[in-house]
Amino acid sequence: MVVEEVSDEELMARLGGGEMSALEQLARRHEDKILSLAYRVLGRWDLAEDVAQETFLRVYTAAKRYKARGKFTSWLYRIVLNLCVDSQRKSRRGALRLEEVGVQIAEKHRDDPCEKDELSRAVKAAVDALPRRQRLAVVLHRYGGFGHRDISEITGWSESAVESLLVRAYANLRDKLGEMKDFLE
Repeated sequence: MVVEEVSDEELMARLGGGEMSALEQLARRHEDKILSLAYRVLGRWDLAEDVAQETFLRVYTAAKRYKARGKFTSWLYRIVLNLCVDSQRKSRRGALRLEEVGVQIAEKHRDDPCEKDELSRAVKAAVDALPRRQRLAVVLHRYGGFGHRDISEITGWSESAVESLLVRAYANLRDKLGEMKDFLE
């Protein structure tokens, strides 16, 4: 027996009609991605979990008026990012804390733990030093795996703005990490 997977939009329609199991299915389907994205932006699991809970609360409250105007996931991740920005404003932290930034580059140097730690710290510091919009674009692109169009839909920025932010962000990262050029090649 082949079970057809119900679309996110259909689940939203069911949730809007009062079917609470639809919210459970949406949560199961998207919770890991939401937690991962929120953690990469906020740098703390406790805050990421709060954002995930608030995200699904907002999905629930918006279900009756939800109209699919684009991809459901773009709408969903926009909620996540807005909640992350709100959380950052409340905590007055300012800089993104990305514990795992640089791990992929550092994998090349796994034989020397000192080099790996130094690289991770340098990449993290370089990403933290980027302007907020550039940091968000890099987090979504590099660590969230989103393309320019998806980032545009999630953030509300134009695709050309996303492309420009990414070009500037990666140029800034290359400049800041220039002294570590030997590690990056």
